[in-house]
Amino acid sequence: MAIDNKYKGSDRLSDLIDDNFKLLMVMSRFGISLGFGEKTVEEVCNSENVDCNTFLAVANFISSEQASFSVEEQPQLSIHSLMDYLKNAHVYFLDFVLPMLRRKLIEAIDCSREDNVAFLILKFFDEFVNEVREHMQYENEQVFVYVDSLLEGKLSSKFNIAKFATHHSKIDERLKELKGIITKYYNESSDNMLLSATLFDIYSCEQDLASHNLVEDCLFVPAVMHVEKELRNE
Repeated sequence: MAIDNKYKGSDRLSDLIDDNFKLLMVMSRFGISLGFGEKTVEEVCNSENVDCNTFLAVANFISSEQASFSVEEQPQLSIHSLMDYLKNAHVYFLDFVLPMLRRKLIEAIDCSREDNVAFLILKFFDEFVNEVREHMQYENEQVFVYVDSLLEGKLSSKFNIAKFATHHSKIDERLKELKGIITKYYNESSDNMLLSATLFDIYSCEQDLASHNLVEDCLFVPAVMHVEKELRNE
């Protein structure tokens, strides 16, 4: 099943954002700045040096939430551009959203005692962040380096993208456990609104991480497999 191309290059970028505000993050991770006025997607991408077809592929994929991708029907997909998107997503999670969530958790719960649920929540969160960091550093330092080499026409006898896909962990799943601990067992908050707002942000982060994984699994991996196949056939 191919991606339903709901959005076109001739659409105004502001209309895409109004239709699905989650595309703000897609736009940001492609390095597109706000203040684009009435420009179309194609005009904005051209002015920001972003591959328009790749931007549209990601935007349509995330909006349709389809878990499959036909590389043959997206022949102009830029793997370089897609890697830039994924690397920027890693920066967003590791340097911005996860530290922000930790600060909010500390403010919302009482971590002064080591024998209560609050301490367990913070410990669980820190372990989760370490897992995410290791996961994304592996992709940055191993997978993306391999793909850069692949795009230079160099096949490796020790690694291929299928090995990465087979062991690609779902880093959002531990957040489900954290949510359960907070909602079921923590009742010591002096500011229920703040804790609820923090929990809402955790839910949003979980969805964002799940979407990030799908882009890797359903867009990036098949596109890289296509390049590997072409090189083997040469």
